[in-house]
Amino acid sequence: MTVRNARIDDLDTINAIYNHYIEHTSITFDYEAWSSEQRLAWFNKINHNSDIYHVLVKEDDNGKVIGFAYNNEFREKLAYRVSSELTIYLHHQYAGKGAGSELMQALLDAIEGSDIHRIYSVITLPNPASLKLHEKFGFKQVGVLSEAGYKFEQYYSVAILEKAI
Repeated sequence: MTVRNARIDDLDTINAIYNHYIEHTSITFDYEAWSSEQRLAWFNKINHNSDIYHVLVKEDDNGKVIGFAYNNEFREKLAYRVSSELTIYLHHQYAGKGAGSELMQALLDAIEGSDIHRIYSVITLPNPASLKLHEKFGFKQVGVLSEAGYKFEQYYSVAILEKAI
């Protein structure tokens, strides 16, 4: 199994993985499935800053993309350029099998040596598997935003995790 930089021809698979979570979970607060055009714009924005931002994919033994990870701007203001937000999504059938750890390690390795000083992750609660994964890699919970999101007729809190780079 390989972790590599994402390519444009991976975007449909990335969208399929992500759109599953939109439609079936509260892990993302998006309500509407992403279009191919949205995903391409997202990809191009991250790749435009490829010195500090990255999109990686995880392939299975047959070369099929089973997950993706990326880091992007934390906030838009220029002073935040030293901070980045990290996100990982796996095809739902591959959760808990080690692919998330491989993506996390590869993404942290890619970020190492860049101008990024702090990396953040915002996790919908409850999500013990994601919290455990982040803690394994040295992330510390630094806050909770109580009932910050509303989806599927329910309020959700989010944890904010941080790691010094």
